[in-house]
Amino acid sequence: MNRLMAVVLSIAAFAIVVGGVTAASAAPGDGPGMGHAAILGFADVAVSDKASLRVNIPLMRPILFAAAFTMLQLEPEIGLIFRKRNEGGVDLVGGPTLGLSFHYGPDYRSESSGAGRSPSFFAMGPQVGGYLGLDFKRPGERFNFQLGLSPYVAPLFGVDDPGEHRGVVVGGMLDAWFRFST
Repeated sequence: MNRLMAVVLSIAAFAIVVGGVTAASAAPGDGPGMGHAAILGFADVAVSDKASLRVNIPLMRPILFAAAFTMLQLEPEIGLIFRKRNEGGVDLVGGPTLGLSFHYGPDYRSESSGAGRSPSFFAMGPQVGGYLGLDFKRPGERFNFQLGLSPYVAPLFGVDDPGEHRGVVVGGMLDAWFRFST
């Protein structure tokens, strides 16, 4: 069955920043080894009865960062998700993911505003990761619930950046997925 819409709430996440390239420091507490939250929209399109192509589009962080901090953080990704069907109510799902990471703003050591805010720059790079989760099936209901882990690594490079920022973000999320059927 195709699951075509969902809302994903990252209930716990972490990112370790190596270098000074990420523009992810919007809140006091964001930075190396600090947590963050995300709300994503996604589409799952079946390619077989055991696999689907998943497209994730971040919703909350791009809007929050643009409105509150004049920054951009956008990390869309696609994944090839495989399903191991089990008797009973829980399937095992997982597979590789690939995306792009776009950032605009000051580096993570900067203040979010005022005199302590450093110059903004644009950085981007590939994001490689994976997903492993449990899909709690609810036959006959409007949605399933899925709990999963999404580790990733993203090397980032300054673009037209006088500071020539470079760095790597290694992170992951513990995701709670509400998968609505159509």
